[in-house]
Amino acid sequence: PRQPGGEATLAQRIDPAREPGLSPEQRLLMAQVERAQRQRALQRRLRGRNALLALGIGAVALGIYGYTFYSVSQEGFLDELEQEAEAARARA
Repeated sequence: PRQPGGEATLAQRIDPAREPGLSPEQRLLMAQVERAQRQRALQRRLRGRNALLALGIGAVALGIYGYTFYSVSQEGFLDELEQEAEAARARA
């Protein structure tokens, strides 16, 4: 509905306990709807947090994986052992 000035009226929040024209069934229904809305908002927030946590854990796992490959490629002690073994074979 529009007011005489042409502006649309906004929905007003009502307190079901103080509203005189509501039956007990209507009050119960309003309480159930409010609980459902709060539950959906909580699930939405948790979904976002879970996605962020999953990305963080994945980044840490990939970082460890990458660092392991990097450090293994930098290891030279096996190369040194092979050189010593070849030198011992050449001497023998």
